[in-house]
Amino acid sequence: MKRIIFILLSNPLSLLGLFLVTLVIILAIFADFIAPFPEHRGAVVDFVNFNKAPEWPYIMGTDLVGRDIFSRIIYAYRISLLLGVFVLSIAVPIGVTMGLIAGYMGGKTEYILMRITDVFLSIPPLVLAMSIMGLLEPTLINGMLAVTVMWWPWYTRLVYNIARSEKEEGYVLAAEIIGASKTHIIFREILPNCLPAIVTKMTLDFGFVILIASSLSFLGLGVQPPTPDLGSMVAGGATYLPDSWWLTVFPGLAILVAVFGFNLVGDALRDVLGAD
Repeated sequence: MKRIIFILLSNPLSLLGLFLVTLVIILAIFADFIAPFPEHRGAVVDFVNFNKAPEWPYIMGTDLVGRDIFSRIIYAYRISLLLGVFVLSIAVPIGVTMGLIAGYMGGKTEYILMRITDVFLSIPPLVLAMSIMGLLEPTLINGMLAVTVMWWPWYTRLVYNIARSEKEEGYVLAAEIIGASKTHIIFREILPNCLPAIVTKMTLDFGFVILIASSLSFLGLGVQPPTPDLGSMVAGGATYLPDSWWLTVFPGLAILVAVFGFNLVGDALRDVLGAD
């Protein structure tokens, strides 16, 4: 534990990543108390203050109907984090379970599961999500489902490769000799040795889930107005560049901060778990 803490504290980039991720999480959780104009997360119109450049009390300016951009970014973070939790909480168990079974069982089971995985991996993730959303109503739940469908194969492939190598290790052979069940071997023996790679990938993927979800919203296939979403905010302001630059720049920077923070934390976890 001391070694892990030392590695984290000795790396300025890992500290920066922890700070950014913590900031995003705090803003999302306490949005109701931090946002200067919490009512601006919904269908509010204030034409007196519409399209204002950054100035007090609108530190990031206002949009075309007078809503505070800073407040809407904070609430958009909450939706982005909920999306990430929802997607990974479904995609990871599915992908990990399939990868473990395919890697350990081998034979026809491996062939069927991995060919299904290859079919999903052969389609570009964003294209697959766009295709799904094109068939569904563009709501938050459907956006979550679309991203989930495209995410589990990566965990299947990752865990499959680890499980294939681990099943030849001595501790697995010993468990088989003493008569341990296949379920015990898969989930009690092999899975713990896959956890470092899984945790690291989950941290990295959290930022990418936010990026993909924002891309869908940018294309009009994700969260719909008036619900605040970083991608739709960027899309809505792009038409008015460069005059009303704050409409796009600040939501874009918000995406950058979240993705960059989770990537730095993921890199730090990879170094720590690999060193420990």
